[in-house]
Amino acid sequence: MPPGGGVGCRHGCTAQDQPPATVRRDEEDPLLVLAPLASQKKRKQHEYAQAQEEEQPAASLSEGPLAEILARVPYRSLCRFKCVSKPWLALCSSRDIIRRSPQTLSGFFYYDSDAILSFRNLTGRGPPLVDPSLPFLRERYKLIFVKGFCGGLLLCKCWKLCFMSGESHYVVCNPVTKEWTVLPPIVFPAQENLESIPYLGFDSAVPSRFLVFASLTSGQDDSGKVAIFSSETGQWTYVQSKWASGTHIDHARKTRVFLNGTMHLTTRDNNSIVTVDTEGKVWREIKMPDDLPCTNDIVSIGQSQGCLYAWQIHNPHDCQLYIWVLEDYDTGKWILKHTVNVLELFQRPGSVMLFAVCPDCKVSFLFDGEKMGTHKYTMFAVHPDCNVIFFTDGKKMTLSYNLDNHEVDVICNESMYGLPYIPCFEEFPSGGH
Repeated sequence: MPPGGGVGCRHGCTAQDQPPATVRRDEEDPLLVLAPLASQKKRKQHEYAQAQEEEQPAASLSEGPLAEILARVPYRSLCRFKCVSKPWLALCSSRDIIRRSPQTLSGFFYYDSDAILSFRNLTGRGPPLVDPSLPFLRERYKLIFVKGFCGGLLLCKCWKLCFMSGESHYVVCNPVTKEWTVLPPIVFPAQENLESIPYLGFDSAVPSRFLVFASLTSGQDDSGKVAIFSSETGQWTYVQSKWASGTHIDHARKTRVFLNGTMHLTTRDNNSIVTVDTEGKVWREIKMPDDLPCTNDIVSIGQSQGCLYAWQIHNPHDCQLYIWVLEDYDTGKWILKHTVNVLELFQRPGSVMLFAVCPDCKVSFLFDGEKMGTHKYTMFAVHPDCNVIFFTDGKKMTLSYNLDNHEVDVICNESMYGLPYIPCFEEFPSGGH
């Protein structure tokens, strides 16, 4: 319990509702015993001194055991502690305490049905942890579109004019500290007409730099060229990929994984994951699990507890979810860790029932008691620190599922393909605004 915070009675009661007070000897308060004997002046002096003491705990406790304890408290808890009193507001707003506090998944950025960037807290309750309108960028840019996320940073494509007209910039920003930096343009060889598809790489354990990987494409075909930006040098370097000939990155997928200093990207043929290190020197291809139930369904990737995850929902058949973990990078060995019946997670007794599946596409047909519709179930994220996964039915529900205790929690009553967000309070790499 924070200092100064007491436990109040939930229900009000009058004096006549109270039984006669009985005080045990070992519970006596000397101040209460002596109060009737003290003069009015002494009582006022005592109250004044007590008020002064309560007004200045932050000054005396900002350094020492309490600060060390608070530095180990998650940020969401610090936000709640700020409501206790003004001294606690000052204490829990300390930059040093917040910077050292452990961070984990706090919520999701997503585009709602009106194509407006929104933010949903992981609990599904309370005001957004960060302002999804990114007002600190709006002073310079009229149009902002989030292209990627990683470790607390966002990669945005920004226009100074509306309707995506005029010159555009790639901007990396930190929505919680409101810091941002503009990337220099990617300079292509004059004879080539290539488009850049960027991916952000950032590890909060190494907050002194971030990287942006840009695959250079010509229409649907990959050129084999990759540009890598480092915030340490402030420049792009251009390298020729060493992936196998004919490798096509799935640019439509939002799930990219930056893990152990390596960017992981899925391919369009669904057969493999390609990787490149931060310097563009180590190129690898990791085959997808051999026991995929369906080669036509999308395989997504993510990272949790330092491991690479892959998952697939067999929508056309039985809506069964399969989750694999890459056990050995050297051999590319995957282990099937979990299987989940997705229909059971979303089914509400007496209201939702599967009555048909399309044999040629990834759609299941259900009856919800009022009208028929199509639901395409999607697992869009895995919790970075525990065995919790996140689903949407593509229509009217988003939920989480704990693989350990099998608990299901509804996050919101709308479809949300969220981009996981973990706040980072470290100072922005050099060159930020």
